[in-house]
Amino acid sequence: MDLGINDKVAFIGGSSQGIGKSIAMELSKEGVQPIITGRNLNSLTDTQNEIHKETGITPYIIRGDLSIEKDRIRIVNSALNEYNKVDIVITNSGGPPAGKFDDFDSENWRNAYELLLGNPTSIIRGFLPGMKEQNWGRIITITSMAVKQPVKNLILSNSVRVSVVGLVKSLSNEVAQYNITVNNVMPGYTDTERLQELIEANPSFNMAKNEIPMGRFADPCEIGYAVAFLSSQKASYITGISLAVDGGWTKSL
Repeated sequence: MDLGINDKVAFIGGSSQGIGKSIAMELSKEGVQPIITGRNLNSLTDTQNEIHKETGITPYIIRGDLSIEKDRIRIVNSALNEYNKVDIVITNSGGPPAGKFDDFDSENWRNAYELLLGNPTSIIRGFLPGMKEQNWGRIITITSMAVKQPVKNLILSNSVRVSVVGLVKSLSNEVAQYNITVNNVMPGYTDTERLQELIEANPSFNMAKNEIPMGRFADPCEIGYAVAFLSSQKASYITGISLAVDGGWTKSL
């Protein structure tokens, strides 16, 4: 299927590894020019080389920490200086630490806010004017199945990510007139470095496979497939939704 996004430019947050890397790979296979971001230059370079080898497209690298506001501003400016406009924006980041309410102080909550809500709002604010000007755009936030069904021992993520869903639904209504769609993807348990960290911190996370009807963790590329479709021209009438990609884990409708 031709997704109709050849030669589009996409910004993918947190894309040196894991889900973000897989999204960048799938978009590159569709002829999209990706802008990849992350804190580790070596990981970014490795991802750049891997995507080029697989697709022939060389991602543009911007190193920085999306949990820091001044870095977000610099990253957006760098992307616009290089490409003038960005057609597709994927907001994505790692998650805050695992733990219960009593484990965290006010600083932990502020850090979680900056990582999970400050990040997407800043990034979207930077790229939205160009989308409006060209009367086309795709905005996709990557959250978690926890916004539908809280995950045990992840109170920071469970709490703050829900606000992103409110952002997505509200913004989708505001910008629909500009042919800009705004959607949210909710990955389930996905076989990434982040999941391995959670398993190491609490081995009970490994038992989550027993709760998944498909009986396995997702491959990161399966999240990439969903994001690529929502980024496409084929998804032009889909906006304001939260799409679970979780192997059936979420119990709610």
